[in-house]
Amino acid sequence: MEHRKTKMESRRDAALLSPDSLSWQVFKNPVAMFVGGITAVLLELAEPRVRSGVWDHTSFRRDPLRRMQRTGTAAMVTVYGSRPEAEKMIAAIRRMHDNVTGTTPSGQAYRANDPELLAWVHMTASFGFIEAYARFVRPLDDRDRDRFYAEGTEIAALYGATGVPATEAELRERFDAMFPSLEASPIVLEFLDILDRTRILPRPFRGLQRTMIRASIDILPRNVRERLELGEDWNLKRREGRWVGWLGRHSERFPIPEKTVRRGLSMGDASNPSGTLRPRRSGFRRRGGDQDPRVEKTEEDPGGGP
Repeated sequence: MEHRKTKMESRRDAALLSPDSLSWQVFKNPVAMFVGGITAVLLELAEPRVRSGVWDHTSFRRDPLRRMQRTGTAAMVTVYGSRPEAEKMIAAIRRMHDNVTGTTPSGQAYRANDPELLAWVHMTASFGFIEAYARFVRPLDDRDRDRFYAEGTEIAALYGATGVPATEAELRERFDAMFPSLEASPIVLEFLDILDRTRILPRPFRGLQRTMIRASIDILPRNVRERLELGEDWNLKRREGRWVGWLGRHSERFPIPEKTVRRGLSMGDASNPSGTLRPRRSGFRRRGGDQDPRVEKTEEDPGGGP
């Protein structure tokens, strides 16, 4: 696909990734980001230490829209911001993550800057975004996937992750190695319920929000989906998949979001904009045990990660 240079590309300092990288194409597609981002979080929440770190130390339950905006903005700055800007933001996120430590309900100790956990977060994000792009935007072959994973290795290292996969085959091996430690949790269903109750998408596309949540579940590895006990109730219907694909292909026409990148340069600043939540009744049926009665300890977090 021929890459047309944007105004932002021509006047900004060199970014961590080249404008002709596959990452620049994937990260500018809002459908790939939304669907793949949810897939990534579901995979993160399957790992007990990451789940406790995410759920105990972020504002997601209290203000999910703002948390998602900050996470998305961090991704935009990492890919499209200049190298000095991206490195400064990543360093700030790592400093904040130094304070994120704890113990899971089963007694496992964790810390957010553990290279092993950072590698899992990086892998899940990479998998979610590239799978959503390949499924709902345009097909990709094995070489494209290898290229995408290789592009992310430098970024992962800046966040402190080590040994991240650089190919599709390496990622599958790491997933297989991690699978025995993954588990179902009521928090996964709570996360999906919060997503359904929060008005995230712009008004013209709001009717597709629940469909896009199901799309994110549809691209999970089958064995992980079974482990998380996300059964047939969460299936994506063929007609729904066509709608998500139509939106994903048409989103390719959108320009790289320069305003989002500029906003992200003030990560952590009080002026960083946030959305207004308008909760609504959920249409998803809750399953599983009681809600985990844990307390959020970090008032503000930059929402970033490898």
